[in-house]
Amino acid sequence: MRILAIESSAVTASVAIITDSTVTAEYTINYKKTHSQTLLPMIDEICRMTETRPDSFDLIAVSVGPGSFTGLRIGVATGKGIALANNIPMVAVPTLKAMAYNLSMTDKLICPVMDARRDHVYGGVFHFNSQGELETDVEQGLFSGKDLVKLVNDLGKDVVFIGDGRGIIEKEEELLTCGCQYAPVHLNTQRASSVAALGWQMYKDGLAVEGGLVVPDYIRPSQAERELEASHVQYKTYVQ
Repeated sequence: MRILAIESSAVTASVAIITDSTVTAEYTINYKKTHSQTLLPMIDEICRMTETRPDSFDLIAVSVGPGSFTGLRIGVATGKGIALANNIPMVAVPTLKAMAYNLSMTDKLICPVMDARRDHVYGGVFHFNSQGELETDVEQGLFSGKDLVKLVNDLGKDVVFIGDGRGIIEKEEELLTCGCQYAPVHLNTQRASSVAALGWQMYKDGLAVEGGLVVPDYIRPSQAERELEASHVQYKTYVQ
C-alpha cells in the first residue's frame, strides 16, 4: 500500500509517502511561502528521490480542514488533480484529528488547537483507546479559548495541547481543573505522515471516495462571505 499525503491547512506545508508501514519520505517546511509555490515542487522532489511514479500511489490522503481557506483549497486541489489524473481514490482527513496522531503514545486527552484569530481556536478533543484507536471526545469546531477549556474540564482527564493556538489557551490556563501539558516543538505542528497514518485507517474503514467528491471543511464562512452577509444585513436595515 503506497499513500501520498498532503497537509496545507496552515503555514506549514508537508507532504509524505508511506509505503506499507514505512515512512518512505516526508518533506515539511514551516516558512512564509505560499502553498502554490511549495506543494508541487515538494511532491515532485520526494517522488524523484524515492523513484516513485505518481500513478503508482494506491491512495491520496489530504488534510481538509479546518484551517487557512487558501491553503486548504490549494492542498485539496493538488490532491484531486493527482487522484483524478491517475484514477486513485482519496480520503478527506480532518486536520485536527490528524494532528492528534502526532501524540499517538499518550494516555492523556489530546486537544489540537489552531489559531483562528480574535481569541478563538479551531479545536477538538481526542484520546487513544486501549487498542490504539483514536476516539473523539469533542468534535472539531470553532471555540473561544474559555469555552474549549470548559469542555476539557468536563471530561475530567489530563490533557496535552498541540498546535499554534497555544497562546490563546495559556490565557485561560488558570481555569483548567485538570493536568495540562503542551506538545514539544518537534510534534507541535501539522505533519503529512500523520495525515497518511489516519488516512490509511480511514481507508480500511471504507471511507475512501472518488477524488471529485473531496472538498475542504472550512467550519466557518470565509471573511469575504461574512462581509457579504454583513453588507446584506446592513442593506436590508437601510431599506426598512
